[in-house]
Amino acid sequence: MKVQLKIPATTANLGPGFDTLGLALNIANYLEVETIADGLEISVFGQGEQELSQDHNNLVYQGIEYVFRKLKKDVPGLKITQRNEIPLSRGLGSSAAAIVGGLVAANELLGRPLTINQLLDTACQIEGHPDNVAPALLGGLVVSCLDNNQVKYCNIKPAKPLDVVVVIPDFKLSTQATRAILPEKVDFSAATYNASRVGLLVGSFYTGDYSLLKAACKDRLHQNYRAKLIPGFNAVLDAAIEANGLAAALSGAGPSVVAFTTDDPEKLGRAMQQAFAEHQINSDFVITNINNQGIEVLDSTI
Repeated sequence: MKVQLKIPATTANLGPGFDTLGLALNIANYLEVETIADGLEISVFGQGEQELSQDHNNLVYQGIEYVFRKLKKDVPGLKITQRNEIPLSRGLGSSAAAIVGGLVAANELLGRPLTINQLLDTACQIEGHPDNVAPALLGGLVVSCLDNNQVKYCNIKPAKPLDVVVVIPDFKLSTQATRAILPEKVDFSAATYNASRVGLLVGSFYTGDYSLLKAACKDRLHQNYRAKLIPGFNAVLDAAIEANGLAAALSGAGPSVVAFTTDDPEKLGRAMQQAFAEHQINSDFVITNINNQGIEVLDSTI
């Protein structure tokens, strides 16, 4: 039995939607999982090939194992091949992609006993929050929350095309470090500021009125604190707007920065890259767009 999957990168928060909003992007990891007589064989190519575990600590394997154990099935021998385009520890959902890939691969091998909602709940149990795993599964923009240990969500497929520029600095940040720098309490005014903008941002994507994004992607809950870990962050946001970007925000926990445009994404990427360079940070940028499909089963031989 063999299954081949394509799992999208995701950008979470989008400014105000801390642990709430996530958007799938057309940057992808490719995963092949095949059952073998016994043992575990893992090969990793591309991003993370020198860093990712190639044993039972591998996140893809752990996702597979989780489903088999959950359904009280023995884990078979497995050959796992990962071809990764999503950079690690850059705020683009690499761990969510691995977890979701493992869960869906296991579900395919077992004949799809779990629904999408059950897979999403399971992914959230492993990851801890739904903002990346939800768009990785569903595609598009996902607004989500946890309610009584279940993920409640609204999945929006944006109404109009939109270019997405992702600027990726050449250093990593762990989610643990970027959460540790956040305060335990925030001002009521900051909470209301963000709540109003989350609604506006969702409305912008739903209606296709992207002129609202500049106001909608502003934040007072987390970016100012995390900016201390990212030299030049505020300058990069400013450069994005000056280069006719519609909006820019920290991608997930960072350090990548995501920006939106309908006009000359190359110019936008270069301007943001230059702003990082002026703070002695090397970076690359990727021009992509929104992935509305979510995870895809490319081939399945059961």
